[in-house]
Amino acid sequence: MDLGLQDRVYLVTGATRGLGFAAARELVAEGARVIVTGRTGQAAAEAAERLGEGATGIAADNADPAAADRLVAAAHDRHGRLDGVLISVGGPPAGSFESITDEQWRSSFESVFLGAVRLARTAAGRLTEGGVIGFVLSGSVHEPIAGLTVSNGLRPGLAGFAKSLANELGPRGVRVVGLLPGRIDTDRVRELDALTGDAEAARRRSAAAIPLGRYGAPEEFGRTAAFLLSPAASYVTGVMLPVDGGARHGF
Repeated sequence: MDLGLQDRVYLVTGATRGLGFAAARELVAEGARVIVTGRTGQAAAEAAERLGEGATGIAADNADPAAADRLVAAAHDRHGRLDGVLISVGGPPAGSFESITDEQWRSSFESVFLGAVRLARTAAGRLTEGGVIGFVLSGSVHEPIAGLTVSNGLRPGLAGFAKSLANELGPRGVRVVGLLPGRIDTDRVRELDALTGDAEAARRRSAAAIPLGRYGAPEEFGRTAAFLLSPAASYVTGVMLPVDGGARHGF
């Protein structure tokens, strides 16, 4: 199936590795032009080089209030258009409610929540009919994850914002979607497994609780993201789609 991504322009944040990089790779493979961001210019440039022709790297921190305007302007300056954004950031610090400091809450709110709101709001002002805004969230939107108190606090609120945005932008023909990754085999998930003290045992326990019986591969997440961002998914909006091998217990 042709996803209709040829020469369309997307902005993917937090795309130097992990889920953001996996999504950017699939978009580029389908012919899209993608601007990828990372915390440093070197990391963003290296990611763009790995992605190949069609990718451009720009240094940006989602927590920076000026980042949204700069990134959206860069897409128009370089490519003359913007068809969509995928907002992904690194996971907030792990820990129980007792161990998370006020500063960790503040910095996580700035990057994970407010930074995403700013970029979505800025992109929405420039997107035309057929445009799309995607959020990489977490399974914690529906069910708290042990040891990830900050994520459990912020991700559901961002999903609520995304749903509200979908309702407001729908009449303009602009879609809003969320992706809820489960145990995808990224550096972040491996780090979380390692925090238990026995990474292999943690992985076995987690895999055993997944109906498909395994962790997902980054490219499986990337292909799902590329589809949802593409014109092929033109009648899909306002949804929070689990990409978790069936781990979510509800419908």
